[in-house]
Amino acid sequence: MSSAIVLDNQFKKASEIALPKNYTEIKEHNLYLYIKSYLTSLRANNAKAKKRGEVSGGGKKPWSQKGGGRARAGSITSPVFVGGGVSHGPSNNRNYDLKINKKQKRLALEYAIKQKAENGKLYVVDSLAIASGKTKDAFNVFKSLNERSVLFVAQTIQDEKTFLAYRNIQQCYFIDSSEMNAYLVAAFHAVVIEKAVFEQFLESGHKEK
Repeated sequence: MSSAIVLDNQFKKASEIALPKNYTEIKEHNLYLYIKSYLTSLRANNAKAKKRGEVSGGGKKPWSQKGGGRARAGSITSPVFVGGGVSHGPSNNRNYDLKINKKQKRLALEYAIKQKAENGKLYVVDSLAIASGKTKDAFNVFKSLNERSVLFVAQTIQDEKTFLAYRNIQQCYFIDSSEMNAYLVAAFHAVVIEKAVFEQFLESGHKEK
């Protein structure tokens, strides 16, 4: 059974919290669908090429229809001319968004959490607050975990000192519970969640049968 590692105030292992049994039934495909939807929503969609009707000029026929020995041409905006329009070029009005329902979003997050727990990379602490507001103290927390990259999830970010303490540490990302999603959980090597957030997350999930 997958379990989250509970850390004490010194960020040392104190106990474990088991995930619900029905988490083993969640399919990986839900995470795939969510990440695909999340990444497509970030596409800037700035690529744009002008079609022949959007290129300036071309009002006059470049040469006579007959008698010149050349192929007939009606406008210099044609794609066959240098500086003319582009055939089948990219358009910035394309919609890349992929819809995913609320249940799949929830299942994707639960699967990502379960995956971290199975790998021993899901940690639960009472508080992530850094009273001093110093990046050095926040870095000591990160260093004590001995992980490549860490996502820190607090219940709320009311303390600006704590946010600033974590902000400048490479391979760290500090968010509140409302920002937590399956993509961020899956992207980081380890996740550290405040106990209040973790308990609320488990209570709001689908119940065991």
